Amino acid sequence: MELRRATATDAQALSALSSACFTQTFGHLYPPEDLSHFLDEAYAATAWASLLSDPAYATWLLELDGVAIGYATAGACTLPHADIAPGDGELKRLYVLQEHQGGGRGSRLFDAAMDWLLREGPRTLWIGVWSENHGAQRFYARHGFERVGDYDFVVGNTRDHEFILRRKA
Repeated sequence: MELRRATATDAQALSALSSACFTQTFGHLYPPEDLSHFLDEAYAATAWASLLSDPAYATWLLELDGVAIGYATAGACTLPHADIAPGDGELKRLYVLQEHQGGGRGSRLFDAAMDWLLREGPRTLWIGVWSENHGAQRFYARHGFERVGDYDFVVGNTRDHEFILRRKA
């Protein structure tokens, strides 16, 4: 398995991978038209191309035999919390296709994102996680993140209850 930093040439692969991961994980929560519209906006190749060209963000791909099976994205924190300060970082996305979960694959992506977020020294880090994703919450708690707030994640007419997690510098 290879872990590497994604480049602009990976936009199409990330579009397909991120749409598949999101649908596997959360697709059952949304009406099909809301899900389709969300995926077309949030995970479009053009959206990925823009993100991948922004030096304030970084994305890593985990590949098996040259095929992307997971990814992580990190950057400046944009979560809706009053304590967020300039310079705080956020793990924005961390997904592995269901058939490839386990064996430390998510941890490899997490470690790459954390190393990048902390490359210039300690800083406060944030994560938004679905309130019903107990496995992810336990994983992040093992890495020092604590729940400090809530917000709604909107997909069409659906509002998901999300937790805001923080790890102080």
